[in-house]
Amino acid sequence: MPEVVTLGETMAVFDGITTGPLRYISTYERHSGGAETNVAVGVVRLGHSAGWISRLGDDEFGKFILNFFRGEGVDVSQVKMDPYNPTGIFFRQQNEVGESKNFYYRKGSAASFLSVEDLDEAYIKQAKYLHVTGITPALSPSCCETVEKAMEIARKNGVRVSFDPNLRLKLWSKDEAKKTLLRLMVLADIVLPGIDECQILFDTTNDEEIFKIISSFGADTVVIKLGPEGAVGFKGGEKVVAPGFPVKRVVDPFGAGDAFAAGFLAGQLKNWSLKESLTLANAVGALAVTVKGNVEAMPTLEEAQRFIQGKQDVNR
Repeated sequence: MPEVVTLGETMAVFDGITTGPLRYISTYERHSGGAETNVAVGVVRLGHSAGWISRLGDDEFGKFILNFFRGEGVDVSQVKMDPYNPTGIFFRQQNEVGESKNFYYRKGSAASFLSVEDLDEAYIKQAKYLHVTGITPALSPSCCETVEKAMEIARKNGVRVSFDPNLRLKLWSKDEAKKTLLRLMVLADIVLPGIDECQILFDTTNDEEIFKIISSFGADTVVIKLGPEGAVGFKGGEKVVAPGFPVKRVVDPFGAGDAFAAGFLAGQLKNWSLKESLTLANAVGALAVTVKGNVEAMPTLEEAQRFIQGKQDVNR
């Protein structure tokens, strides 16, 4: 049974091959896109087990996603194929400078109909961690209810809850997002916000203030992602500042935060210290941006450790 259980939507992603407005693009690369499955794959690559709860359309894109993550070693036994509603998709417009622009087609998707009936308490309670994000609650009222119920099940059964706010203002208003995410945060043991999200959620970017606010909700571990600068973590009265790793060329920043979360959870599963877990998380996050796609560059533990040590691969 999986050590980490995740819950959320994964879509088919179409990346324009060339830069510029999509109305001029005629060829695309297909990838997968889902924060929770990104984390699941990262955890598996780092030597642990992960399972995913979701709904997919019983269509070609749904079958692609199901087969892909099954092939990556993620347990997909809790994924339901929906014959009535489609798999969500989105298109990414490649820009010359900065991040790509996303165009979502997920309203009415199979995953937006997730409900508490899709949760198997026995499946969740056998895990060591439940990892959820703030994306899923934004999809629909039933999705929000499902995430909250899953978190309650985990807490009731001694399963640690990891929560990444993963704020997506394309999906809901700032006020609604803030109200809901702060309510859900009360059910989390580990909270992993990005520094930009903290400004929106807590009206501050001061790490000590952020820690005090989140810990007042009940979380015992707070990790603030600083992007290329690394991260700062608080746990058990300890504060650790972990610098990021330089990357020669950022190919695709998509999924870097999810890779970071996977690295941190893997470190915690190995009973590593806060510093060791943050170092692994920074390394996995850095490596994830070196290849196009969400999970394609997720490293194995050996690859991550070689990167941390500054060792070069021998290619010939």
